[in-house]
Amino acid sequence: MSAATGVAARRAAGAPFMRVFEHNWLNFRRTWRGYTFTSIVSPILFLTAMGLGLGPLVDRASGGVNGVPYLDFLAPGLLVTTAMQAGAGEMTYPILGKIMWNRIYEAMLSTRLRVADVLVGELAWTTFRLSSVSLLFFVVMTFFGIPRASYSFLCVFAGILTGLAFATPVMAFTATRRRDSGFAALNRFVINPLFLFGGAFFPITKLPFFLQVVAWLTPLYHGVDLSRGLTRGTITPAAAAVDVAVLLAYVVGGVLLAVRNLQARLVE
Repeated sequence: MSAATGVAARRAAGAPFMRVFEHNWLNFRRTWRGYTFTSIVSPILFLTAMGLGLGPLVDRASGGVNGVPYLDFLAPGLLVTTAMQAGAGEMTYPILGKIMWNRIYEAMLSTRLRVADVLVGELAWTTFRLSSVSLLFFVVMTFFGIPRASYSFLCVFAGILTGLAFATPVMAFTATRRRDSGFAALNRFVINPLFLFGGAFFPITKLPFFLQVVAWLTPLYHGVDLSRGLTRGTITPAAAAVDVAVLLAYVVGGVLLAVRNLQARLVE
């Protein structure tokens, strides 16, 4: 057996879903500089403009938010909203392109890959992307002196989990699309309102009671609450368990819907 044949045999013996991950990685190698630059510049601009620009005004006017300097209040929430946007973005145009325009999934499924392998591979890739986005945001936060607890780095996992809580339902939604027009509505009526009113910029207690209930039911609020509590070291085990449970419920529900919709779209 030649060396090349041996390498091919070992690659074929690996987990099938890794072929999907590898496909995304090979594409990412051509564009990683732009992604990395954006992932670093975006938190710097946000924290500078909102935290150092607006923050001192809020602190002088009201003593911060619940006694917390506005920059410390804002940054953990922005980490999570960035992960939300990244997770949703990974599952819109890139996925629809592989289903309809480039028919990448059609080619994948002509091999030994199954729909479940495609889904797991995409989720593994999205987890990698969310990890890099959240970690880079946290690194920027440390330069602003924001983390206060010894376990503040766990807010990175809050970002990953929140991103997946949006990515999986959005993938299920994308699998039903025949055109990309639904993505504009998704951003306009779901992602952008949650970005503004999900608790990242101000406490949801400032909202009318009905909207507080709506915000509490969304994954973003729980991601923000978990990230903020971990960053400042103020979250209780019970509150963390509730936040994680809600986020995991969205992830699991999204995965089940995505499997069903992808199966119906690609196979049946």
